[in-house]
Amino acid sequence: MAVRHQLIRRPPAEVWAVLADGSRYGEWVVGPDSSRQTDGDWPRTGATLEYTVRLGPWSGAGRTVVRDVEPPRRIELEAESGRLGTARIAIEVRPWGENSLVIVDEHPLRGPGGRLHNTALDSLLQLRNRKMLSRLADVVESTSPRSAERT
Repeated sequence: MAVRHQLIRRPPAEVWAVLADGSRYGEWVVGPDSSRQTDGDWPRTGATLEYTVRLGPWSGAGRTVVRDVEPPRRIELEAESGRLGTARIAIEVRPWGENSLVIVDEHPLRGPGGRLHNTALDSLLQLRNRKMLSRLADVVESTSPRSAERT
């Protein structure tokens, strides 16, 4: 299992505001080139986003479904990547003083990733999730400045 965490220097409500905005998905998730909401009301259970991933001349489509959600604390997603299979991504937002501790737990479910799940794949997921959490921190911290920030 690939579990990573990141301290984000904003309160949980500000982190959740970004997670709950489906139009911002591509800003913090590593991979999607573009995304759009297709079903349901993001981030309610069953809501979906479709996205395109581009790597040089190659592009592919994917879909992310909200499987469970407890605003403003936790969201569980299933990312569906066609032939590559699916992955479960759980994101938890915990208060940490005036800040937030965000924990991502991702593991493959179905398809080749699920069948071939090993430490090498977990290492790749760790790298991806480290970048994703860093991007989430950048988006949250640049979008919603604290009104009482100390300098």
